[in-house]
Amino acid sequence: MDLKETILKGTIQVFNDKGLKFTMDDIAECLKISKKTLYKVFDNKETLFLTMVDYIFDSIKESEQEVLEDESLSTAEKIHKVLGVLPEGYRNVDFRRLYLLKEKYPNIYKQVEQRLETGWESTIALLEQGISEGCIKPVNIPILKMMLEASIEQFFQRDVLVENDISYKDALDEVVSILMDGITIHK
Repeated sequence: MDLKETILKGTIQVFNDKGLKFTMDDIAECLKISKKTLYKVFDNKETLFLTMVDYIFDSIKESEQEVLEDESLSTAEKIHKVLGVLPEGYRNVDFRRLYLLKEKYPNIYKQVEQRLETGWESTIALLEQGISEGCIKPVNIPILKMMLEASIEQFFQRDVLVENDISYKDALDEVVSILMDGITIHK
């Protein structure tokens, strides 16, 4: 693992402990490196955060690809997993604290929004495959995409998860379950 990746993983760990209020000193202390070394890799906290956003979303895309390539899963199972994918290493990340991003770090929040709204090609192709196979009902894919994006963006804009003591993973699973199964009890 290179120094940049080590710093990013350490930042995630410190973020879990301190939320957005962590400092570069906190990261340096956690990783047992000098702040000077930290600043050689990242100019400032915002640059580090922007890189971390891409790092996390790239990891999500890698996990999506693993699901897509898993031949043991049916198309419907793949759709369910892809819509709620969260890499193993991020299952314990407290994403609930990200609602503070929009106000305190608008550039970083814009990067999160941009990453949420792009990179859907494989998921859309999988949804189209599910529709053509008849394992999911025909839906307006742009509406489904917007519903999932909007739900995730709300998690990052409001403190609803914190107020209700719901983990990000549980909330995402619930949204995907509602999208996949609806709220009607089928007898």
